[in-house]
Amino acid sequence: MSDVLIDAVRSLVIIVGLLTGMAYMTWFERRAISRLQVRIGPNRVGPTGLLQPVADALKLFFKEDVRPSMADPFLYPLAPGISLLAALAAFAVLPVGPPITIGGRQIDLIIQDMPVALLYLIGASSLGVYGVVLGGWSSGSKYSLLGALRGGAQVVSYELVLGLALVGVVLVSGTLSISEIVTKQAQTVPYVIVQPLGFLLYFTAAIAETNRAPFDLPEAEQELVAGYHTEYSGFRFALYYIAEYVNVLTVSAIAATLFFGGWTGPFNQLNGPWWLLIKMTVFAFVFVWLRATLPRLRYDQLMKLSWGLLLPLGLLNVLVTAVLVVLTSGGAHA
Repeated sequence: MSDVLIDAVRSLVIIVGLLTGMAYMTWFERRAISRLQVRIGPNRVGPTGLLQPVADALKLFFKEDVRPSMADPFLYPLAPGISLLAALAAFAVLPVGPPITIGGRQIDLIIQDMPVALLYLIGASSLGVYGVVLGGWSSGSKYSLLGALRGGAQVVSYELVLGLALVGVVLVSGTLSISEIVTKQAQTVPYVIVQPLGFLLYFTAAIAETNRAPFDLPEAEQELVAGYHTEYSGFRFALYYIAEYVNVLTVSAIAATLFFGGWTGPFNQLNGPWWLLIKMTVFAFVFVWLRATLPRLRYDQLMKLSWGLLLPLGLLNVLVTAVLVVLTSGGAHA
């Protein structure tokens, strides 16, 4: 089996898995919120509503695609695809499980393992803002444009916090390779133990980056109708919808991989992809729980939280971590 074919199969499996997970993430969210708010939730289409995502997909696929007369003919249809592509691309460097052997050949359960995978991850995850900004601007609507401007400012602000949170992991592990970070956690302890502040900063920034409550200001329907995707309908709106939920799964996988050991189990036992799936599910539930519980912040509160509190804490975390790493390594060499 050629390397190109193996890469294609791995990519296809990851993409199908993410899209299927995204579909049932919508079902999971609606059922979980209904339980948290003492409601019933979707339960008519299939057993316990399990076929509801299929019905939603069919509805959006056959819905009329309305295009505003003032929309940009090139960027308007392109923008939703950029958001989805960025959401899927970030998963390319995340190890799903330990290597397996098929037909006497070892196959790594990762699409592309690279020495600077963490840099690629940060870059790929930040590309989604282009889909938001271009979608809002190209629609020719002032409400969409306001939502796009909010989205751009929010992602830029919280991307700094997210990057600083991951710098602590790099300092502790001494590598930018995500596979090596997972291996070192298996040999020592999950990095959430040595980087608790870094994890809290990362998870807060991840919620803001995915435009999830209580940080869903780009989609604040009270003053923006629906935000940057106000003028989208049908399948193009569905692409934005899919991108948001794929982003939730991706940032959950990143948190599970960089701070909780990824596919490694407790005490490095029974390792496998199922551990990553379990950890992702827990984080996905936290996203849902926050949406069902917390009210939306004002935009000035959102920015003050980032620049006034989280960014200084991120810098402090990097400084303290760097000093401790130097002191620890100096003592080891001595």
